[in-house]
Amino acid sequence: MDQKIIQLIAQQVGVQYIQVENTIQLLDEGGTVPFISRYRKERTGSLDEVQIEAIKTEKEKMEELLKRKDTILKTIQEQELLTPELKKRIEDCFDPTELEDIYLPYKPKRRTRAMIAREKGLEPLAKIIMKQFESDVEHKAHSFVNEKVGSVEEALAGARDIIAEWINENEKARAIVRREFDRGALITCKVIKGKEDEAAKYHDYFDWSEPLKKCPSHRLMAMRRGENEGFLRVSVAPENEEPIQRLKRFFITSRNDCANQMELAVTDAYKRLLEPSIETEFSGLSKEKADEEAIRVFSDNLRQLLLAAPLGQKRVLALDPGYRTGCKVVCLDAQGNLLHNETIYPHKPQEEVKQAARKISSLVSSYQIEAIAIGNGTASRETEAFIKKLHYDRDIRVFVVSEDGASIYSASKIARDEFPQYDVTVRGAVSIGRRLLDPLAELVKIDPKSIGVGQYQHDVDQKKLKNSLDKVVESSVNLVGVNVNTASQHLLTYISGLGPQLAQNIVDYRKENGPFQSRAELQKVARMGAKAFEQSAGFLRIPDAANPLDNSAVHPESYFVVQRIAKDLKCSIQELISNEELQKQVSWENYVTAQIGLPTLQDIKKELAKPGRDPRSAIKVFEFAPNIYKVEDLEVGMVLPGIVTNITKFGAFVDVGVKQDGLVHVSQMADRFISDPAEIVKLHQHVHVKVIELDFQRKRIQLSLKQVPQS
Repeated sequence: MDQKIIQLIAQQVGVQYIQVENTIQLLDEGGTVPFISRYRKERTGSLDEVQIEAIKTEKEKMEELLKRKDTILKTIQEQELLTPELKKRIEDCFDPTELEDIYLPYKPKRRTRAMIAREKGLEPLAKIIMKQFESDVEHKAHSFVNEKVGSVEEALAGARDIIAEWINENEKARAIVRREFDRGALITCKVIKGKEDEAAKYHDYFDWSEPLKKCPSHRLMAMRRGENEGFLRVSVAPENEEPIQRLKRFFITSRNDCANQMELAVTDAYKRLLEPSIETEFSGLSKEKADEEAIRVFSDNLRQLLLAAPLGQKRVLALDPGYRTGCKVVCLDAQGNLLHNETIYPHKPQEEVKQAARKISSLVSSYQIEAIAIGNGTASRETEAFIKKLHYDRDIRVFVVSEDGASIYSASKIARDEFPQYDVTVRGAVSIGRRLLDPLAELVKIDPKSIGVGQYQHDVDQKKLKNSLDKVVESSVNLVGVNVNTASQHLLTYISGLGPQLAQNIVDYRKENGPFQSRAELQKVARMGAKAFEQSAGFLRIPDAANPLDNSAVHPESYFVVQRIAKDLKCSIQELISNEELQKQVSWENYVTAQIGLPTLQDIKKELAKPGRDPRSAIKVFEFAPNIYKVEDLEVGMVLPGIVTNITKFGAFVDVGVKQDGLVHVSQMADRFISDPAEIVKLHQHVHVKVIELDFQRKRIQLSLKQVPQS
């Protein structure tokens, strides 16, 4: 890639030239972001995933810009208007907005008023007016009256149309207007007359105006949604006539008749051409910025959800609660395989409490259940209370598990392929149980948009949202690593360097040949070439391999270093891993080579101390307040335990056990100013909140974290 471009990317990302150059080279060689950040620290100068992703994004933007330049140069060349100076300007331009301004006079247009005026031969008159030397312009205009131009007024109007187009295509004029928009644009929103009743949910925006710069993303997206639904009219413009005045000062250089015509042309150019064009530009930029903010919030929430604490390999009984249709019950083994399923009816209308109690106790004993998972949907609190009253023949931990997206999974092709003989209710209960065992492994099967942790996800750019969420899933899966002998095809798909086909090939190989005995055996999988093996091997774990490094994040390419260390200490690799005193004896700087530097050696050191360590936190049991089941049970002033279910830019939603999440507005997060709720809370965090306002009619609950002690 061109040196100038690499320098621009380095400035944009805030890293050194050599770091960008090497990172781009690694990306061009087929390296993935997780692999490069984890195993190529010497090449990148220890850049993290965020920085490498930023370099990749800027690289892609630059590639798009280069394609756009080629198109522009070709178009102007075809018009035979490409001068050496213009070509150089275009080639040296790396600002997309400036590039489009340069191209605008040459851009093919639909038939415009200026074109029609030129066809009537009025361009010379426009040039006379533009020079502003003529003192009697009406007299001059007489000579342009002919069979095509009926009057002096028509001649002058046509000339002004041409001038207006020149002004609109003038780079400095566009910069003037752009600067005024940037400085003082207001976003104004009004309800469309006659739509007041239908638009009731947008009542706050019926007559709303604020500086565009200060408009938060959630408010802008709410207004744009109302506009798209046909209820609101939204505009973006400076609140005064300053743009026109500045344009007049720039273009009008005399006080004669030409100046009067110029004044009319400038006003027309602004109102008819420049203002709508720059408004579209700023509306697009503000929407893009709001999209980015919403996508960032969604991505941050998804990462927290995917990296939620797992229970680990335990035998689980899972319930998908319900009233009339009963509670679906499934028993899973430690690997999440379905052992048993049936339905109990502990709630109204059947209220078969004793039969349900006997059945649960029997299943816990028969299947040696170690934990119970309860979905947090309909009848969740009642089912939790029922389960906790029962007596078991062992210690049983009870967890309430988010059901978000479970119905999407249970009706999907993935679920049908996994459980073709069972209906959606059984599949849903299995998903709830598996989410407790390993949230990451189960949630990768669901389209991230269906998990519901964000704001306005249906209003943002869907392609950008998908790309961002896919990156989060890929990053999370590779951060944790997967057991290659138990991971599903869907989980393996996200491993660096694999993809759907190789993931399926790994599963097929397991079925035919049994569990993998070593990472080296992965190279026998169909289509597992050297590059795919290099990219994926470090993220795939084999717990019972002969070489303990196969169950660690140490990459096979670095095994020789560990072997050298073990040889120098006269011990086996297993002894080195299990003996902290031996590890302390290692002089790591002695093992630096041309390929492996101290950053990689430090990573190896951490892995030897805790090989294959799961970076996720330990799971905790949560309990709602007793006797609180519905909104009517709440009172202002109550302090209650709750779980953070969603985080947006304006606050966090908290489940306090009443089937309706309450909102902790950003202003109620702390006794200091908070710009982002994520500074204070994390998704699924256990918190204590105070009830500060209740609206029973609208079922709205306002909560606060202020001065509420957190355990």
